[in-house]
Amino acid sequence: MESVVPGPAVEITFDCTPLRGVPRLDIPLDASPGFRRRLERMQRAVSRHGTRNSYYLTDGRCTFRFTNDPDIGWVSFVIEGTVLTDEHDQRTVGSDLAIALDRETCDWLTQPAVTWLTHSAKRAVEVEFDRYIAAGDLGRALERLAREQAASDAAGGYLGMNL
Repeated sequence: MESVVPGPAVEITFDCTPLRGVPRLDIPLDASPGFRRRLERMQRAVSRHGTRNSYYLTDGRCTFRFTNDPDIGWVSFVIEGTVLTDEHDQRTVGSDLAIALDRETCDWLTQPAVTWLTHSAKRAVEVEFDRYIAAGDLGRALERLAREQAASDAAGGYLGMNL
């Protein structure tokens, strides 16, 4: 019997933008509709949570696997929104995430299960964000933003196409 080694039981991916590092939230006149909507969501996040200890996740995905067959028995959610950390950015203290079922291969999936898994995805992302912090990825993101801000300041506020 050949065994298939599936991925982890819960797979989580996301891109993270520290909100305190976003220099501008105004929407360019020539912004694409998709980019415009994303900036509007980030504006709402800043309005609701501020910029301190607030991180905006985009292109997030949380996939739960329930069988050892990679083609059957999984559900995948798309995720976007804000994760909040403690005063020292050492641990997650909450989140405000939009989570929606994207795809699934479970013919036994019911609506109560989707509701429960949506809550589980929120908690799983918060736990994964703690792992993200512990791995130093948050620190690298903050360092990158500091370098970009310094380059922008040195160029008189102009940083090529990143305006």
